[in-house]
Amino acid sequence: MTAKMNYPEKKILVVREMEVQMVPCAIPYVFGPTLGSSEKNIASCGKADEMGIENLVAKVEEVDIDGKIAYTPTHRIDFDKVVFATGSIPFVHASLEPSLALDGVFTVPKNKELIDKAKKYCDSVTDIVVVGTGFIGVEMAMELRESGKNVTLLGGSPHIFKGIFDREIAAQAEEILSSQGITFIGGDRVAAILDRNGDNIVDAVQLESGTIIDTQAVILATGYKPNTELAEKAGLPLGDYGGVVVDEYMRTKNGDVFAIGDCSARRGFITREPSKVMLASTSAAEGRVAGSSLYSLKYMKKFNGTIAIFSTIVGDTVFASAGITEEDALRNGGEIVVGSFNGVNRHPSTIPGAQSQFVKLVAMRHGGQIIGGQVVGGNEAGEMINIIGLMIENNMTIYQVMSIQVATHPMLTAAPTSYPIVMAASMTANAMEK
Repeated sequence: MTAKMNYPEKKILVVREMEVQMVPCAIPYVFGPTLGSSEKNIASCGKADEMGIENLVAKVEEVDIDGKIAYTPTHRIDFDKVVFATGSIPFVHASLEPSLALDGVFTVPKNKELIDKAKKYCDSVTDIVVVGTGFIGVEMAMELRESGKNVTLLGGSPHIFKGIFDREIAAQAEEILSSQGITFIGGDRVAAILDRNGDNIVDAVQLESGTIIDTQAVILATGYKPNTELAEKAGLPLGDYGGVVVDEYMRTKNGDVFAIGDCSARRGFITREPSKVMLASTSAAEGRVAGSSLYSLKYMKKFNGTIAIFSTIVGDTVFASAGITEEDALRNGGEIVVGSFNGVNRHPSTIPGAQSQFVKLVAMRHGGQIIGGQVVGGNEAGEMINIIGLMIENNMTIYQVMSIQVATHPMLTAAPTSYPIVMAASMTANAMEK
């Protein structure tokens, strides 16, 4: 869409393998009452169609970069510019890959047909193990539990949301999981997925500790890896974590070839180190940068790295994070200060719908630049974290945040005298004085 807006005279063709595309982040909600069906999780291409962007449902099997030709089994496509946007595919540790042949063992692919197969199977059983404690795993566990399933959530880390939230915040989410009846076992990795009856149907999971958990189905929500088979075949270099190497404008070594989204190599906004964060918001931003830069750097935009910015909802509580956590900052040798504020999202607190609202900020001790933030609270936390993300991206300091002006309303926000982001900045500034 950005390419069409910037170069309206150009013909834009999107080649996609599947006729129906799902919204990836909403896949867990297909398995429970929130959506209940993949038919309610269909991504719309209506605006692109209105703009005259063409679509071809086919699988590209080869890209001749030098000849500027892409081949499907039935088409030859000549191009001036090509953008690899092939996304990511489920990652499963090599030790567990053979288990995928068992009935009842599933990954979480971005494929409607496969998701429908997994849901149908899960609907027919009672006991389910979810492996993986990132957002997809936790959300999947919550939805399955709300569907009446007995759910065990397994992770190799002591806490869920490793690297996304500091421990004291992750612990709050774990308490909600427990209150919902989900069994969480952390710090004990899966050693094997078992078929003890020899009928090619999963019936248990064995942990490294030797613990055996009986189950009727296993969901492996163990992350994703760049889908770069086509790009690698075309001769494009791959970087850390297997993504296609690109520059600030999403160009590969060939200025006519771009790569965006989960298939591209990324680096962190704060540390500039290689990053394996995969987010739709990051991918969309990369798409806009590439789309405006296809034929010229007309806006001189640069993509400055991936801000790890997330939000999810556990029970009725939103957990959101941006940038780097306190624990990761300290682990990387950062000289930081931390401030937090626990308030209420309405004023006065007797307003219907009032809910606790917690904000934590991480800033550099020398200079006060904000490098991370976490929010726990009501639904508005999902947008509050975007404010913090903008602060990080624009190198704002806690002193600038202390004086920002915000719109407030008793039924919509916290009080102007105690707006949580501003108050957390004030607390952080106070910590710098000590």
